[in-house]
Amino acid sequence: MRLHIIETGKFKLDGGAMFGVVPKSMWRKLNEPDDNNMCTWAMRCLLIEEGERKILIDTGLGDKQDAKFRSHFHPHGEDSLIGSLEKAGFKAEDITDVFLTHLHFDHVGGAVKKDKDGNLIPTFPNATYWSNEKQYNWAINPNPRERASFLKENIVPLMDHGVLKFIDVEEGVFFTDHINVGFAYGHTEALMTPYIKLDDGRTIVYTADLLPSHCHIGMPYVMGYDIRPLVTLKEKAALYEKVIGTNHFIFFEHDKDIACAELIKNDRGRVVFGNEIRL
Repeated sequence: MRLHIIETGKFKLDGGAMFGVVPKSMWRKLNEPDDNNMCTWAMRCLLIEEGERKILIDTGLGDKQDAKFRSHFHPHGEDSLIGSLEKAGFKAEDITDVFLTHLHFDHVGGAVKKDKDGNLIPTFPNATYWSNEKQYNWAINPNPRERASFLKENIVPLMDHGVLKFIDVEEGVFFTDHINVGFAYGHTEALMTPYIKLDDGRTIVYTADLLPSHCHIGMPYVMGYDIRPLVTLKEKAALYEKVIGTNHFIFFEHDKDIACAELIKNDRGRVVFGNEIRL
């Protein structure tokens, strides 16, 4: 098994929205905002080679949205989904599976592209795309709080082309021999968190928006976007019990600087950033 970090570029989100009830005087020390209170975040994906399968986890924002939409989020940087795949030695046609942790636009936007005639088609022509039925139904019939995050043009074409399949919503269900799946309900309904068991005994946990960056390790640091923030608190606590001291490491999808890290407890018993981990 081999892992490849796939950087798809950076974007900006409001700092207050990203840090919820935590005062700006505290969170700005972790991610300094610009003059408009916007902080920079990564859209970092992961490619897994497991046997003959090439499994891509999440797809970033993509590039099909119009200028008005993009102006709200300021996508920037030289990295792109296809460009980073090519740097790693792969083409879109090589991808066999696209695992979508959830269907918010910054995680699924790159799953669909426009062809030369402007039609929406799957970006990866030979891939099966994976979500789960709870998240899919939640996204297709969005609540007012999340409506702006679920864009039908990112989702419906996958179903229309017959490439979208569902994983059973069962904690610990195996996706492959080396990847099992956890589920979280604080950020959105049935967000999927893959646990990737490496040949060397380490397990990489792709937490997506359960723990989007090392800036969110502290318990009160819960995004304002989360639909059930008190559930997020419980899920973070359960995650920490599972990973600390057990050779588990966190993959940060949105951290602008750090891709993967160990979590530890300090001398006060609080969970903190440990060491950056190289994949």
